Amino acid sequence: MGDTSLRVLVVGASGAVGGAAARQLTGNGAEIALAGRNQGRLEERAQALGGVPWRAFDAYDLDRCAGLASWACTALGGLEAVVVAVGVAGFGPASEMPIPVSEHLFTVNALAPITVVRGALEILPAGGAAVVVTGEIVDRPALGMADYAAAKTALATWLGIAGREVRRRGIAVTDARLPHLNTGFAERPVVGRATALRPGADPEEAVARLVVAPVLTAHRASVEPRGTAGTV
Repeated sequence: MGDTSLRVLVVGASGAVGGAAARQLTGNGAEIALAGRNQGRLEERAQALGGVPWRAFDAYDLDRCAGLASWACTALGGLEAVVVAVGVAGFGPASEMPIPVSEHLFTVNALAPITVVRGALEILPAGGAAVVVTGEIVDRPALGMADYAAAKTALATWLGIAGREVRRRGIAVTDARLPHLNTGFAERPVVGRATALRPGADPEEAVARLVVAPVLTAHRASVEPRGTAGTV
């Protein structure tokens, strides 16, 4: 049997969703590397998880985004999966959205994660997985969220096409459309204020089901001997 290690890069690990994914993956026996924007929080979480490798990056540094998977592969001695949980909210009428803010929303919510995944798809092996958080806003965009929703929808569209393209290589790309979560994310927009929101869902349960489970499922499928299903 070949190497059965599960080595995962978690991008956005200094945030709530990425941090939960990192903890859960470690609890399931994965070796992880962390990447995120907040260097202090990232270092603390890396130490709390046993001194795992970490790297800080900025979404506007697309060259660094593109190289994260390669860095993690070197740091871990291989790479089977990448989880990307980066994003920022922004609210306000489409006609009033400042151009610099619109650029920021598209860079952080679409261009940066696309660039991270593109770099990962160059090195992930057959049986590898890329799980990327978009959100339910893709399916239910609301008034006052035109630029934010458009950026997330652009990411979702890219993931759908890229996933079809790499399927023949045995790589699974998952668009993780998480519901509104109780993390305070929507209360920290770069512009505007969110309209009244319903209570957020439990982030631990949502991350386990929609982010971590696809990684574990793809890995199990890649290491289980073929032709053994149903044998006794």
